[in-house]
Amino acid sequence: MAWYAYLAYFFAGFFLANGVPHFVQGISGKKFPSPFASPPGRGESPPLVNALWGLANFFIGYTLIFEVSDFHFGMTRDVLMVALGALFISVILSVTFGRARNS
Repeated sequence: MAWYAYLAYFFAGFFLANGVPHFVQGISGKKFPSPFASPPGRGESPPLVNALWGLANFFIGYTLIFEVSDFHFGMTRDVLMVALGALFISVILSVTFGRARNS
């Protein structure tokens, strides 16, 4: 498999994990930091913006998984790269949102 497929899978995990908090907070009717807030990533956006941003992230992640190459489920490098991307952004988001919420 080409190297760019693994990079796409990494970023798919990145987008899928990033979509979760935005979508959950959005459909829960709660404001949440987003790139569209003022200041970006620190201010809070309305629930509708977060729900739509979460869905956009899910769509991008799905597209990167299933349109770039032949994704294989199971204990494969494909799944590992998605998981590494999700882990990477999860650690960053936990610190970023923790600071934004506690400041």
